[in-house]
Amino acid sequence: MTGALLLGVYTIIRTTDFGWGSAHTLGFGAAATASLIAFVVRESRIANPLVPLHIFRSRDVSGANVVLLLIFAAMFGMFFLGSLFFQRVLGYDALEIGLAFLPFSVAIGTMSFAFSGPLISRFGARAVLLPSVVLIGTGLAFFARVPVEADYLVDVLPSMLLLGMGFGLAFPSLMALAMSGASEHDPGLASGLVNTTQQVGGALGLAVLASLSASQTNGLLARSVAEPAALTNGYQRSFAIGAGLALVALVVAGTVLRPAVQAHVGLSQRAGAGKRRRQR
Repeated sequence: MTGALLLGVYTIIRTTDFGWGSAHTLGFGAAATASLIAFVVRESRIANPLVPLHIFRSRDVSGANVVLLLIFAAMFGMFFLGSLFFQRVLGYDALEIGLAFLPFSVAIGTMSFAFSGPLISRFGARAVLLPSVVLIGTGLAFFARVPVEADYLVDVLPSMLLLGMGFGLAFPSLMALAMSGASEHDPGLASGLVNTTQQVGGALGLAVLASLSASQTNGLLARSVAEPAALTNGYQRSFAIGAGLALVALVVAGTVLRPAVQAHVGLSQRAGAGKRRRQR
């Protein structure tokens, strides 16, 4: 699994040098795919697998992890490329970049600690997740419109607040869904799977978005476009793709994840079955 991830990230990053249809890209991409398939085949055949595949039978577990992967793919790219935009286009230093992201962090803390718990308890994790993903997608779409000579308060701050509020509600909701969908024997497995999904999504998303941004910028520079404009256009492209990933996450969340009532019934049935087994 580690080999598949490393080969996949390496393949994506080097597409800026070799191209998507080159023998280098296709060869290493095939090796990454083969490694992933080998992992799945082995896990399905051994008696004590590292990741028992039965956990993916739960719609909530599978759906929550797919949504989490998509969101982290978009957000990791935003952090990295946003920092480059602040530095290389707007001329911010390290401290100014940190301060530029501060509203995002404050919004995450406020929403996750003060509002996510009560909202999830009252409306259910899925009902809270859906609008939070909309906030994330809206924030990325707004960031994709950032101009070369951006004014922070007008062009950047709204995106930071929307992204922070959305992520501050989305992450606790996804954790609740992923854990509630696991059986009473798999809480550790579900938790570990969530953490692994975050890392995989972040790594692959960053590789894809950074490569696409660099490709766009290099193409514009080759046509003698001014560097600030070329850089900004490349970053805008990646932010827009991130917004598209958020849209896909919204579709997955709306179609795969179960409403609160159905999820509660499923949990009650599993709890009742577990109680009957213990009584026998």
